[in-house]
Amino acid sequence: MTIQVNKDAEPIEIEADAFLPTEYGNFRVSVTLDDKGKEHSLLYTGDISHGEAPLVRIHSECLTGDAFGSMKCDCGPQLQAAMKKIQEEGCGAIVYLRQEGRGIGLHSKIQAYALQDIGYDTLDANLALGLPADGREYGIAAKMLKDAGVETVRLMTNNPLKIHGLRENGIEVVKRVEHITGVSIENLNYLSTKGKRMGHILDI
Repeated sequence: MTIQVNKDAEPIEIEADAFLPTEYGNFRVSVTLDDKGKEHSLLYTGDISHGEAPLVRIHSECLTGDAFGSMKCDCGPQLQAAMKKIQEEGCGAIVYLRQEGRGIGLHSKIQAYALQDIGYDTLDANLALGLPADGREYGIAAKMLKDAGVETVRLMTNNPLKIHGLRENGIEVVKRVEHITGVSIENLNYLSTKGKRMGHILDI
């Protein structure tokens, strides 16, 4: 088979925003590049720029939980539950940030997992590696929401730092929506550490 290529064709300019059907319903997805070259996604449905504060989830990338179905954390179930809730409302967005391992990266995250295997909790494992307990920042999330015409949100989170991070960057959080899901025997210690030592609001 011969593939014909039009060498004279001019490249087209098009916005990185497209239709994305999922098992939870139909979304649109757009991509934003930050000043470090990382690509972050906004998954949304409905007219999020008008009406009441849309339901929003700020979700940091978790390859092990989101893609591999790890039960060491609650990340995968949280992402899935957010997609379901937004579809049920008919309007909302997930800001998907490339901040693996609470901002330390995949390699360091797996090193921290190795320490957890021998008894460290999720916080002490990071600190033992000379890494921050939570290295995420939310300026890019606020920018993405503002670019989409959103300045007021109802935020699905158990983490007060996310609320503070958005407010600090000009997004008004009018309501915190509890987002507890994916609790299992395998991640009880992980969740307990987040609640007792990291300030997360978790009634488990």
